[in-house]
Amino acid sequence: MRTEDVHFVGLPATWAVVNTQSHRERLALSNLERQEFRAYCPLIVKRIRHARRSSDVLRPMFPGYLFVQITPDQRWHRIQSTSGVRSLIRFGNQLGLLDNDFISSLKAREIDGAVVRPASPYRIGQRIRIVGGAFDALVATIIEMDEKDRLVVLMDLLNGKIRVKVESLGVATL
Repeated sequence: MRTEDVHFVGLPATWAVVNTQSHRERLALSNLERQEFRAYCPLIVKRIRHARRSSDVLRPMFPGYLFVQITPDQRWHRIQSTSGVRSLIRFGNQLGLLDNDFISSLKAREIDGAVVRPASPYRIGQRIRIVGGAFDALVATIIEMDEKDRLVVLMDLLNGKIRVKVESLGVATL
């Protein structure tokens, strides 16, 4: 496919999505910046456990992907042959473009080089109500929270206290 066959859809969006080679986000990022492209790879803090030790490390928020700011008149086809880049994301002949607002919102949530999650609306000890599923409308107490938006709750069921893990989207505050 010739680059002049690619159409820009959704302008004024100016960020293209780049698929990188496996675990090569940093290599692709540095090579794109060396070619004077404005590239962005949002990072998050991830807790790694190994040999009974845990440490916090920076990892890509979207493993295998980063974003490059491009304009229709820019010679952006060089991105395809950049070391570390697998391809530009396309939908047929149309580049997958993102709004500036999306990238700006990620950058606005950065602290010390890492995108941080918005504050959780839940806290340990809070009473919540289950929404949907087998436990619909039951009241429970949050006893643990993890980084994957799951809550461990304690509910009164069958004359006893039972620990259940639920998705935070499946609960409502009282």
